[in-house]
Amino acid sequence: MTTLAHYATKPEDTRGRVHQEIEDPSRNPFQRDRDRIIHSSAFRRLEYKTQVFVNHEGDLFRTRLTHSLEVAQIAKALARTLRLNEDLIEAISLAHDLGHTPFGHAGQDALNACMREKVPQAGGFEHNLQSLRVVDELEERYAAFNGLNLCFETREGILKHCSVSHARSLGEVARRFIDKKQPGLEAQLANLADEIAYNNHDVDDGLRSGLITIDQLLEVAIFAEHYNKVIKIYPNISKKRLISETIRRIINTLIVDLAQTTAGKIKTFDIKTLKDVYNAPMLAAFSEPVRQQADELKKFLMENLYRHYKVMRMSGKARRIVYELYNAFLDDPRLLPKDYRADSELQQARSIADYIAGMTDRYAIKEHKRLFLI
Repeated sequence: MTTLAHYATKPEDTRGRVHQEIEDPSRNPFQRDRDRIIHSSAFRRLEYKTQVFVNHEGDLFRTRLTHSLEVAQIAKALARTLRLNEDLIEAISLAHDLGHTPFGHAGQDALNACMREKVPQAGGFEHNLQSLRVVDELEERYAAFNGLNLCFETREGILKHCSVSHARSLGEVARRFIDKKQPGLEAQLANLADEIAYNNHDVDDGLRSGLITIDQLLEVAIFAEHYNKVIKIYPNISKKRLISETIRRIINTLIVDLAQTTAGKIKTFDIKTLKDVYNAPMLAAFSEPVRQQADELKKFLMENLYRHYKVMRMSGKARRIVYELYNAFLDDPRLLPKDYRADSELQQARSIADYIAGMTDRYAIKEHKRLFLI
């Protein structure tokens, strides 16, 4: 078993859980967090939540569940290389999308717009904050408390982004956003593992769907570099294998560069302890040339895949479904299941957001038909 680096997050030093529990003799606290996440209802629902394509558009496209598993694999590889805590980084990676709405970012944008328009004092909707809300409050599995009662470090890692105003209401888990501190390296790397996974796997899904082409991608430096290398080594390779091999090599390049650059920053800033990590600038990073290549790929996907007219049509339908569901429930809360009815306008607005965010793509579509189709 690899000895953890001095600056890694160690399970015996965890800041603990909100609700005190007897420790498990066979699992450390972060292993226990990972297991609780995997067994949660929210994690199972990720199977039917979209990544880019609406869930029923095709069986081979990635979902939030497959994406989360891929993030966890990349993150664990990084943790192993840098001698960080693999159990913690896996737990953070598996939980990072638990609060995502149906229909991906289109659903999130619609829900945020609804809340800000109808009940602005509710503070809008952001899936990152919702992921923390899921594990802290919404899961109902244990007799003694709401949520999953995860360790502080797992919860801190789930909370990737947070405004200062939200941070003040969330307490200690969001304190770093007020104090301008960093989370542990496991949380920092899980965030970039997420980026590696969704960019490259969206390339794969985009090519499989036919919405983007290899000829277009050859204008992107990092893709062209690895594509041409594969062609040179394997001139008779099939198209399917060619794409897979190219993407595999891009992912490997990003992982290696991220690990090496992060290790260099650890050395530059003389990081000796976890406290040093908290007080240093962001340590997890790509080198500048690779950062530029990754950004070029992100820009390509935005312009050619996410804004493709067929994806925009799906996104438009998704936004309309979420918008109409929210307004219908807000206008008449009696349409909601009893568990989601609240006493005050503010609580009701948040409860409706919880209900919609917890829906899968297909359930949201069915619920919309139940309410609006005769």
